[in-house]
Amino acid sequence: MSEIRVAAIVGGRGEKESLPILFRRIAATFDPSLVVHVQPVLSIPENLLAKTGELEKSVEFVARRIGKRAGIFILVDCDWAGSCPKNDAPVWLKRARHARPDMEISLVMANKEYEAWFIAAAESLRGRRGLATDLAAASDPQEIRGAKEWLRDHMPQNRPYKPRIDQPALTSVFDLQAARRADSFDKCYREIVRLLTALTREGG
Repeated sequence: MSEIRVAAIVGGRGEKESLPILFRRIAATFDPSLVVHVQPVLSIPENLLAKTGELEKSVEFVARRIGKRAGIFILVDCDWAGSCPKNDAPVWLKRARHARPDMEISLVMANKEYEAWFIAAAESLRGRRGLATDLAAASDPQEIRGAKEWLRDHMPQNRPYKPRIDQPALTSVFDLQAARRADSFDKCYREIVRLLTALTREGG
């Protein structure tokens, strides 16, 4: 049995609770014997991370907390005006790696929200957290502006979607392979596997 340590930077409070769950689920498909510790998880709003020096400062902070022979994973929603994961993610990744070139760093931008990944795997969430029993995936979940609102609208009346509670719960059960129909989740899945591969090799 081997252990891997990963620090994380996320854009939302829901992701702070959800990312460790997602990481462990994907790690289990990569190597069931692998033990992954995702700590610390730093939650910083995307509009702050976008400012000059803020992403770099956050990378340095978690790098000092996690120490050597560990990785850093960054996950943010890409939903600001004029944003595009394909264009923006490489720029942010370059900034992060420039801050700590000595560490393995991965960065993923959800298009447009983390919750779009749930919509991509909607059938696997039927009846979960009060969601409709006939829930069906949208044709292009990543084009939905307001994925949280979409989930709320498919919950019982007067039942709000609560990211800090519902997001981790849904992360623990949504179909990972079905969600890969959303390009940004497929990217997330592959980046987690890439980071695990690199850290496993380094540890060996």
